[in-house]
Amino acid sequence: MASAAKKIKLSAGTSNVENKRTQTSVAEFMNEIQKSREATADSITNFVFNKKRVRIISQEQLVPDYCEGIVYWMSRDSRVQDNWAFLYAQKLALKNEVPLHVCFCLIAKYLDASVRQFHFLIKGLEKVATECKKLNISFHLLEGSGADALPQWIIDHKIGAVVCDFNPPRTPMSWLEGAKKKIKKDVPLIQVDAHNVVPCWVASEKLEYSARTIRNKINSKLEEYLTEFPPVIKHPYTSKFKPESIDWDKAIETREADKTVGPVEWASPGYDEAMKTLKSFLEKRLKIFATKRNDPTQDALSNLSPWYHFGQISVQRVALCVQKYKSQYTESVNAYLEEAIVRRELADNFCFYNEHYDTIKGASNWAQKTLDDHRKDKRTHIYTLEQLSKAETHDELWNSAQLQLVKEGKMHGFLRMYWCKKILEWTPSPEDALKYAIYLNDHYSIDGRDPNGFVGCMWSICGVHDQGWAERAVFGKIRYMNYNGCKRKFDIAAFVARYGGKQHKYKNN
Repeated sequence: MASAAKKIKLSAGTSNVENKRTQTSVAEFMNEIQKSREATADSITNFVFNKKRVRIISQEQLVPDYCEGIVYWMSRDSRVQDNWAFLYAQKLALKNEVPLHVCFCLIAKYLDASVRQFHFLIKGLEKVATECKKLNISFHLLEGSGADALPQWIIDHKIGAVVCDFNPPRTPMSWLEGAKKKIKKDVPLIQVDAHNVVPCWVASEKLEYSARTIRNKINSKLEEYLTEFPPVIKHPYTSKFKPESIDWDKAIETREADKTVGPVEWASPGYDEAMKTLKSFLEKRLKIFATKRNDPTQDALSNLSPWYHFGQISVQRVALCVQKYKSQYTESVNAYLEEAIVRRELADNFCFYNEHYDTIKGASNWAQKTLDDHRKDKRTHIYTLEQLSKAETHDELWNSAQLQLVKEGKMHGFLRMYWCKKILEWTPSPEDALKYAIYLNDHYSIDGRDPNGFVGCMWSICGVHDQGWAERAVFGKIRYMNYNGCKRKFDIAAFVARYGGKQHKYKNN
């Protein structure tokens, strides 16, 4: 059908014709939110900060007398407003009557990230730096990990405390451990979970089995934690030294990353762009989220995951905005909050409490056994990582999903499950399947290298947060998905026409 093949762009705003009017209304939307922050408290000083959001990492808890500044070591949460870590750092700086600094420590290579992700991160940081300058807060871009770049910088500038945000995968946790060992012993190192609504260590003290086991633990705490934010204010204490000037384009160019995977067109970095996307979701897509979110041919998703991943918008802020529509779109609001809060926090729980969050060892015993029992089952098709990357399989739906990932840096959530499960079916071993799926997600998706991505791959291939199903070849008791099941859910031909996946003749390798 010609009409079915019509390209539907991911929503991140409006057409050029309405652009000026949209900018005005987005500005008004953002202004209303700023007013609600200011109505909550005039600054963090006059706000009762929930100290359960905070973990003292160091042994020292008191700011030393020589303190000439406080630093927020920004990492996962690249935004100024609606950021509990930033607010806590400002609280300390105001209490000690010293300047406030923000440092981002930029490494040359991060897992399988391409230039696409570094571009989104660094261009977002450029906007953070601009906003910090308006608030009399110095922004510094340091080269190297926090463990390598921060300790000497802290000594040089007589910093009296370090506040960092929370990121559970092993690489950022190793930076934190390294910094803890190297930072001067009289300087407190404090972590604040600025990413989750209910802090990860508060939501649960152990690895949770599934959404069913964590749901009530989180939902029962939302009254305490799902609150309005006070504003980050113009800082009254000015730094004695100026930050070094930053060449933002050079910062992107000098990363050790695949330059053939470049920025996407539909999503631009930064808080303002995230707010534009949020506003369009609230006005246009939220109403159909409950009924259409599993249909890849419909534009029903929030599309906020790139900004969520880099912390350029707060999940808590989005939840506060979505909540306001509960009487209008009850089912959609409940469904969205389940995904944005419960499922996201379940993913953080998995990565925080399971060191094997990205290997078969991280799966439950039943899943490890069933995958092993079926390890030698004959695969109908075997594909290499290169063939998968190039979308060269016999399945035009799978190829179209892969092309969506390559072109747009995002794959529809329902298709991610099908895409990932087929990798298990078409690779020599479960280990290869998991390695390939994580690589492809991390390399092409703007929101790759994220607890949600790791858990999505682990759910699809290793049955994490799932249960055993009827036993079958290759999958064992891992939940199975097939082409015909997708056919019953949505118009496959329309999706394939949109992304152009072709059936490639299978050649037995």
